[in-house]
Amino acid sequence: MTRFENAFAKGPALVTFITGGDGDTAANLDALVAGGADVIELGMPFTDPMADGDAIQQANIRALGKGTKTKDIFELATGFRQRHPDVPLVLMGYANPMIARGPDWFAAECAKAGVDGVICVDIPPEEDAELGPALRAAGISLIRLATPTTDAARLPAVLEGSSGFLYYVSVAGITGTQTAAQTSIEDAVARLKAASDIPVAVGFGVRTPEQASAIAKVADGVVVGSAFVDLVKEHGDKAAGPLRELTSALAEAVHSAR
Repeated sequence: MTRFENAFAKGPALVTFITGGDGDTAANLDALVAGGADVIELGMPFTDPMADGDAIQQANIRALGKGTKTKDIFELATGFRQRHPDVPLVLMGYANPMIARGPDWFAAECAKAGVDGVICVDIPPEEDAELGPALRAAGISLIRLATPTTDAARLPAVLEGSSGFLYYVSVAGITGTQTAAQTSIEDAVARLKAASDIPVAVGFGVRTPEQASAIAKVADGVVVGSAFVDLVKEHGDKAAGPLRELTSALAEAVHSAR
């Protein structure tokens, strides 16, 4: 079984996100694992993170301001894999840093660093050839996004070539600003699960254990990002403790739905 299969086989999984290069990233990654996160998303800082709200935009600015480069993200990923051989690691970001040196280079670096999957926000399924074939050839899952506006006609294109898990963006907007109604999430997850066997993880706007628990009752995973990024902003290089505490509370809420 792959790391993704193991992570989702136990029941609803907690998927956590932080931005690479923001704060003491290695310590923060370790704190997420210690708190009980099942899957980790590591954001690749970019100058124009158009799908992200203020919290993650500011995290990108802080990381870039420290001089964080793509090579630094791969070094963080390599270290993470050495310390945590069983926890799935996903790189999440935008096309420019991923394909600037060619998709084959990026896919090879992902494989070398022990990365399990990639979420590229701004390469749609219709442009899969830009990155998808290189990732799949290297054994890296391409994790696609589905949204409330992904209708039945387009869903097959989203699912084609996707693996690891499907990330359902529960609101039509940017990260960290809105929360979807539970009934709309339940309807969307049911529709997606009827169309594919890929685990469905729900994110955007999830901040509290109560929200996470409700979603975990219907989805295969719950994604939390901006709440963690806010803690890194607040505590800087001393964020590991607060991150672990929040992760533990969220993990308990998600895992209790098993």
